[in-house]
Amino acid sequence: MIDDRFAVLLRRHLPYLAPDEPLDENTSLRDLGLDSMGMVELLSAVEGEYGIQLRDDALNTQTFATPATLWQAVSAVRT
Repeated sequence: MIDDRFAVLLRRHLPYLAPDEPLDENTSLRDLGLDSMGMVELLSAVEGEYGIQLRDDALNTQTFATPATLWQAVSAVRT
């Protein structure tokens, strides 16, 4: 389960997600408007917010597929 701080940060990078629309952890981030440039911006924001650095092998479309997959990668680095 993603934390609230992550959900707020993520919402800033999803142009197709309405402010009052719930964020489903399994929804495609691409379907919510996250493109390759947005992935780079989101990566920078996540790393800055959590004081982490994702490994190079985690920087792929699978990691950025859904909120849940991205949160899993973030959580793995935080522990």
